Amino acid sequence: MHIPDGFLDAKTAVAGGVLAAAGVGAAVWQTKRTLPARRVPLLGVTAAFVFAAQMLNFPVLPGVSGHLLGGVLAAVLLGPSAAVIVLTAVLIVQCFLFQDGGVSALGANIFNMALVGTVPGYVIYRLVRRVAGMATAAAVAGWCATMFAAVCCGAELAWSGVAGWQRILLAMTGIHAVIGIGEGVITALVLVAIVRVRPELADEQSAPPAQVLTLGLVVVLGLILFVSPFACRWPDGLERVAATLGFDHQAVK
Repeated sequence: MHIPDGFLDAKTAVAGGVLAAAGVGAAVWQTKRTLPARRVPLLGVTAAFVFAAQMLNFPVLPGVSGHLLGGVLAAVLLGPSAAVIVLTAVLIVQCFLFQDGGVSALGANIFNMALVGTVPGYVIYRLVRRVAGMATAAAVAGWCATMFAAVCCGAELAWSGVAGWQRILLAMTGIHAVIGIGEGVITALVLVAIVRVRPELADEQSAPPAQVLTLGLVVVLGLILFVSPFACRWPDGLERVAATLGFDHQAVK
C-alpha cells in the first residue's frame, strides 16, 4: 500500500504531509507522557520486526500479494501512540533507503499506515476485547485497520485524479478485504505466540527482560535472512489496482 512518487498531485501530497505531521507530533507528545522508559527498547525491537515482516509478501489472489501492516500488532504491545512512532520510523526507512514508497507521498503513506492503520484499529481491538479473546480481537482489528488504510489510500488517489472515485474505492476495498484477512490472521498468531511465551509483554507498563529483546532481534534476523528470499514476488494490492485501472505508468521510478 506504499504510494510511489507520481500518483499524488501536489495538493494531496501536501495535505497528507500536514495531517501526518500533526498526527505524529501528537503521538510523540503522548508517548513522552505515558510510555515508561523501561519499555523504550521494545520500540526498537517492534520496529525491526514490523520492518522485516513488511518484506514478506504473501499470496492472496492469483497474481496478487499482500504484506503485514503491523499497526495493530505494535499498538497492542506498546500502546497506540508509541505504535504510530514505530510505523512512522519503518516507513521513513523504507522510503529513503529502499525506495519503497515515494518521497512526495511519504506524508500520505504515514497518514494511511502509521495513523489510520494503527489508532482506529487499536480502538476496535479494545472494543472487541471486551467480549472476545485476544486472538479474535486482534484478527478483527487487523482486518478493519487494513480496510481503513485502503479507503484513505483510494480516496487520496481519487482526489489526485488518477481514477474515478467509485472505481478506485471499489478496487482498493475489494482487494484489501482479502489482504486484510492475512493481516488479521498474522496479527492474531503473533500476539498469541508472544503472550504464551512472555505474557508480561502484553502489559503496556511492564519492562521486557533483556533476553526477550535479544530473542526478538534474533527472530528478526532470521526472517530477513531465511524467510524473505521466499517472499511472494507478485504485485501488491495497490500495484494490481494501478495496473487494472491503467494508472501504473504514472509511478516515478
